[in-house]
Amino acid sequence: MVSLLLAVIYLSFISLGLPDSLLGSAWPIIYPELQVPISWSGIIFMIISLGTVVSSLQSDRLTKLLGAGKITAISVAMTAIALLGFSFSHSFVLLCLWGIPYGLGAGSVDAALNNYVALHFKSRHMSWLHCMWGVGASVGPYIMSRAILRTGSWNSGYRIIGIFQIVLSAVIFLSLPLWKKNAQAAEQASGEPVATEPLPLRDVIRLKGAKEIMLAFFCYCAVEQTVSLWASSYLVVHRGIPEVTATAFASLFFIGITAGRAVNGFLTFRLSDTVLIHLGQGIIAFGILMLLVPIADITALLGFVVIGVGCAPIYPCIIHSTPVHFGRERSQAMVGVQMASAYVGTSVMPPLCGLLFRFTGIGMLPVYLLILLATQFVMYNRVTRISGQH
Repeated sequence: MVSLLLAVIYLSFISLGLPDSLLGSAWPIIYPELQVPISWSGIIFMIISLGTVVSSLQSDRLTKLLGAGKITAISVAMTAIALLGFSFSHSFVLLCLWGIPYGLGAGSVDAALNNYVALHFKSRHMSWLHCMWGVGASVGPYIMSRAILRTGSWNSGYRIIGIFQIVLSAVIFLSLPLWKKNAQAAEQASGEPVATEPLPLRDVIRLKGAKEIMLAFFCYCAVEQTVSLWASSYLVVHRGIPEVTATAFASLFFIGITAGRAVNGFLTFRLSDTVLIHLGQGIIAFGILMLLVPIADITALLGFVVIGVGCAPIYPCIIHSTPVHFGRERSQAMVGVQMASAYVGTSVMPPLCGLLFRFTGIGMLPVYLLILLATQFVMYNRVTRISGQH
């Protein structure tokens, strides 16, 4: 029973990653077809991000009402409908409108799935599941590129992944009895029932350590998204590295995260979530220092790969340790606000970084990353002291 449910959850995490990189990979074809400025992709991105923040903050209420399985199935179905809407859209306004259900569905499924795994499975599964997200995010652009080559249309790429999401939603609906049985078995084994009443947002934020973990998660996701957005530009503009080489090595940042999470799953057999988070922070710091060393270009090129490896354990281990730090009865509410913090961090901080570069130059990127990393380190240490989980 557990193995079959895990297979469904692994598929769900792949599906989470599949659409995440579609807009970026298809936008060079979309914006001239729709006759809009290239910068308008940011508008769609912000609409989707706002939807994810709203649904993440409501995840505790919805999950307590319907259960993690139903929320996952409904949310995947919602994103599937939105993706199919994208596939039949030929105007910018329609893309913006379909971005609303896409964001709402993505935020709900992310929070519900992450908390369910944190409550009912070992830390290694959290790492491997987020590795599967990386697989999905890597496969999505490939599917889009093949669809464009075969049909000449970006719409068909969205249609293929939308159909996959519909099939997955049906599979999740069929697996709902497994979700319920597994949750009941885990609750009996722990002897600690999960609260059935949702925790109001104001009470969640007042919990000891809540503000600290939200800021820590905010800073981590800001680091990840800032590197994703600015790595190539830093290598080209500041270090004078050829564009093709810079792009190739910057993309290895995601390979570092995905491969690192695969390895991290095995490390969880020996090391705790807190130790792995600190290990990741140390590796990120080393990667940033590699960017600052003014010697061979290969040092800077490999620096972003090292940062990716360091990022690997932090997201899954913070999520998995949430029930330990805040209690099983509060974990869904806390995961929801952490997801919301993550989406705000990824939406706000990279553009802010770009605004900063207008005054300081892009060479300040490593310093910017160090400030975010130091803040994350301090905040997470406060959480472990408050919860007594050093």
